[in-house]
Amino acid sequence: MSDQLTLTAETRERGGKGASRDLRRNGRVPAVVYGGKEEPLMIHVEEKLLMKQLMTGHFMNSVVMIDVGGKQIRTLPKDVAFHPVKDRPIHADFLRISKDAKVNVAVPVIFANEEASPGLKRGGVLNIVRHELELVCDADKIPDDISIDVTGFDVGDSIHISHVTLPKGSESAITDRDFTIATIVAPSALKSSGGDTTKDDGETAEEA
Repeated sequence: MSDQLTLTAETRERGGKGASRDLRRNGRVPAVVYGGKEEPLMIHVEEKLLMKQLMTGHFMNSVVMIDVGGKQIRTLPKDVAFHPVKDRPIHADFLRISKDAKVNVAVPVIFANEEASPGLKRGGVLNIVRHELELVCDADKIPDDISIDVTGFDVGDSIHISHVTLPKGSESAITDRDFTIATIVAPSALKSSGGDTTKDDGETAEEA
């Protein structure tokens, strides 16, 4: 489970591009906290601290406590905008959540026991269709990642969401189909299709 993060913030009185530019020149990033049946709160946070938390790799699916003047607001990051050239954060959005809230998050997948996959041992290729799973999770139990065991999978096999055991407190946000997460294909099949493999359930990668 992702660690809870904390960001110290200050309120900002002025909106607009001019005020935001002034903040950025002083090493601050303008942000907004919204939701929870309350008025949006305009804040700014330290750029260095925000970057440090972004570098953890799980910032977007972590609970972030926003500390404003000693008052802590439980939030989930929803968006961070970056400068197109300098690759620095220029704005952030945070959603207020309660401790017992259910939240929608995108959680990365990792694959385990590849050496126990007959298909991969024979030179097959793991063709990943979904690098993340859309999950509905308890706010205090958001997983860092979802590990998928490929033991026993052979060339031509598909790994569907039904093969995955999700952690307690998490469920798939997509419930209307048993979608494909990855397939094991022969290297020649991957080359001939240009990497856009049609899966055995009739979906293309884009439709999954």
